[in-house]
Amino acid sequence: MMHISATVNGTHRMGEVEPRLLLVHWLRENLGLVGTPIGCDTSNCGACTVLLDGQSVKSCNMLAVQADGSNITTIQGLGPEGEMGTIQKAFKECHGLQCGYCTPGMVTAAADLLAENPDPTEEEIREGLHGNLCRCTGYHNIVKSVQLAAAEMRGAK
Repeated sequence: MMHISATVNGTHRMGEVEPRLLLVHWLRENLGLVGTPIGCDTSNCGACTVLLDGQSVKSCNMLAVQADGSNITTIQGLGPEGEMGTIQKAFKECHGLQCGYCTPGMVTAAADLLAENPDPTEEEIREGLHGNLCRCTGYHNIVKSVQLAAAEMRGAK
């Protein structure tokens, strides 16, 4: 067992984990943050995307011990406690979700994109979400959602 410590959604968390435990499993099983789904376990779909020190990473492709000392933000940490954040609200308003399975990863990847580029073009949004798959083919509304969130975050709407 190894000791890990990280700030998760603004709260300092510690635990003992097996060295081979994936970050997604630590978040879900040890911390109870089930908003981050396990999609494919191969890093292909991006449903498990979280922010690690501000950068989007696929948590099924990373060991929990690799996140030791990091600042982790899951879908549950992107808005005020118990409320949706700006990007989540935009996904709801623009119907950027269908079954909802990819939504946590899409929203989290969008947060990373908008932190780096607050006014992305449609092409930049599509590139920024590359690696996050929507099985329901909702990409058009996902792009519209990110555009709306970007405008609202800039105060342009």
